[in-house]
Amino acid sequence: MTEQDQHWLQHAVRLAERAGIETSPNPRVGCVIVRQGQVLGEGWTQPVGQAHAEVQALRDAQQHGHDVRGATAYVSLEPCSHFGRTPPCAFGLRDAGIARVVAAAGDANPLVSGKGFAILRDAGIDVLAEPDPALAQQVREMNIGFFHRMKTGLPWVRLKMAASLDGRTALPNGQSQWITSPAAREDGHRWRARADVILTGIGTVLADNPQLNVRGIDIPRQPPKWVIDSGFRTPLQAGVMQGAALTVVGASDNPQRLALQNAGVQTLLMPGAAGKVDLQEVIQVLGSQQCNEVHVEAGAALSGALVHEGLVNEILLYMAPKFLGAGAGVLALPEMQHVNQARMWQIHDTLQIGRDIRLCLR
Repeated sequence: MTEQDQHWLQHAVRLAERAGIETSPNPRVGCVIVRQGQVLGEGWTQPVGQAHAEVQALRDAQQHGHDVRGATAYVSLEPCSHFGRTPPCAFGLRDAGIARVVAAAGDANPLVSGKGFAILRDAGIDVLAEPDPALAQQVREMNIGFFHRMKTGLPWVRLKMAASLDGRTALPNGQSQWITSPAAREDGHRWRARADVILTGIGTVLADNPQLNVRGIDIPRQPPKWVIDSGFRTPLQAGVMQGAALTVVGASDNPQRLALQNAGVQTLLMPGAAGKVDLQEVIQVLGSQQCNEVHVEAGAALSGALVHEGLVNEILLYMAPKFLGAGAGVLALPEMQHVNQARMWQIHDTLQIGRDIRLCLR
């Protein structure tokens, strides 16, 4: 790969970052078409059902009167090769007369993986795939939920928690606002904004009455909300009832479920053991609905259950530099007899945000 290839491939990845959250369940992709150092056209994935990055770049070139025949297309992800909501991008590049394609990463979708490159090569197009491992990893991180769902059928589940240095999320009287700084809370809203679903439990709904919406950030849509509520106890006046679509998942039918339905709430029955909701089924259903990322903000009971059942892929733990003493802990986990029974998490990164520290664990 030449220095010019490196430059334009990095540019394609930066274009992918412009693609908004409304591309889901599709990945965020960027494309720039170049000839002899001149940009002919560029684009990024549009909202689901609309044009992909390659099509946008071809249209951009056409609008500027540029002939792309013989040019190089730099793309952040392998061009798609199947008919979905839109035609295959690999065909579009082929038919436009593109001579060379450089792709930062291959696609994890079984319908595409390797097939997009094969279509291009069969058409006599020179293909350079994944020439830079660091850029490939950057693309996968940008689309981590998509890649995970393609491989497992399940969404990437991200659990967000905020605590004091001694691991307290609330005082004994239930007060929890605010343990962390405004900067940390703003960062948390950015993670909410990229989610396909925000999930919480009835305990949090009753104790804190959160709205669970994205605030302080200009976004095209509010993520839907799911509440794990075995007995359908979610109050009709609850904050989660406002705004985006709400789904309440229970374990047994009762009259309150009908009241929620009459109020416009979707309700689902997913009974598990001991009268609880089957959390495994919840995550499987979210995957079947093509959710790439699920953002969890819940109390110790639900958070602990999700971690204990191995359903959490990533934890965002915001630590405030203070001690609260007695109070609620971050996770309610079964008692252990030996320290080596504890699951080991890997520290993916650490970041100081305002006065707080954010740990990202995987």
